[in-house]
Amino acid sequence: MAENPTNRFSEFRDGDPDEAKFFWSGGPVEVAERTWFQSQLSGCVGFETDAGLVLVDTGTRFLAKQLAERLRERTQAPVHTAIYTHGHVDHAFGLDQFLLPGQQRPRVVAHRGVMERFRRYEQTSGHNSVINARQFGGDAAAAAAGQYNLFEWPPIPPDTLYEDQLILEVGGLTFELHHCRGETDDHTWIYNPERGVLCPGDLFIYGVPNAGNPQKAQRYPWDWAKGLREMATKNALSLAPGHGGPVVNDPKKIRRMLLETAAFLDSIVEQTLAALNDGSPPHVDIVHAVKPPASDSPWLFPVYDEAEFIVRNVIRHYGGWWSGRPSELKPAAREPLAQEIAALAGSPGALATRARELHEKGESRLAGHLADWALEADPDDPAVREAAAAIYDARARAEDSLMAKNLFNSAAAYARAGKRFC
Repeated sequence: MAENPTNRFSEFRDGDPDEAKFFWSGGPVEVAERTWFQSQLSGCVGFETDAGLVLVDTGTRFLAKQLAERLRERTQAPVHTAIYTHGHVDHAFGLDQFLLPGQQRPRVVAHRGVMERFRRYEQTSGHNSVINARQFGGDAAAAAAGQYNLFEWPPIPPDTLYEDQLILEVGGLTFELHHCRGETDDHTWIYNPERGVLCPGDLFIYGVPNAGNPQKAQRYPWDWAKGLREMATKNALSLAPGHGGPVVNDPKKIRRMLLETAAFLDSIVEQTLAALNDGSPPHVDIVHAVKPPASDSPWLFPVYDEAEFIVRNVIRHYGGWWSGRPSELKPAAREPLAQEIAALAGSPGALATRARELHEKGESRLAGHLADWALEADPDDPAVREAAAAIYDARARAEDSLMAKNLFNSAAAYARAGKRFC
């Protein structure tokens, strides 16, 4: 593999004094007695018990070695139990790096949906390579070269599966496992009452919840908000999030963080449903009608995902796949449509020129439509390719969320290569 895609996150991390930021990297931090949190892209928690270590999440296959080395600065206890909060590559693929030489295989616990997720990843490996390339700013050539094939099979699979709730007793400690659909349908949050530590996985990530990812499977912000409220009732002393830095011995702040995030999601869901119920307008009209609640809390900054994309996921669940525009029920192929529009404009070059003009006037969304049509009508024209690439470069610079920033960066890379984005 030529490049570790996680290196692309450095621009969000380097030189930032805010340890709460999504891409916080550090540790081990002692969040409770004999309990340590460390993070390298994603978080991992090690609870030392009298029977051995209980791990909550295990990182990516790229970064687990660093996580394990940090944890081993504090404890040499063998891994007794590993709990996957969900089956994403940055949480469930690094367990082997934590095992001591010669130790027996630990118990591995997860929600039953994790196994179906693993099967789906195996079935769609080519698709996932391409969409991960786009999500992290790459292009088709990078995907074809395998640079964004983030999965290494097989991960150590769970041998203990549960449905709704599960109580584990390990070495004198209790671990409460709760299923909650949120970013995924296989998500688990964990609470350890003896030490007061809450491990929400990606149900809390120090940013707008990743409930709208444009290329990924359905997310569930309504259930997510409910789960956050349930977590808040635990009055945890410390929080060890899926992404970002920990909160230690501050139950008031933790409760505020959880409840504010729940209210943020509830507002988006309620507004989207109200718009759907008001005559079921075309989806794009709903997207522009919903206004996310204003917040200056650092844990609700759109560093990765953003509210507009969450609206899309609510619509997808309740409103189906059709956009509501009659022509898009059974649409024409993109190239002939683009060629017709280019002919009306005079040429693909004229479309590209108008796209640049609109962008310079601040109409970047309109400019994007025209740039797409110009590129699809004549991908071999260098001037058209450069115009489209320049517009998407600029759009990427103007975005806050990594999701939008990198998808636009990827669109620019595709345009310069003379390829359709998707």
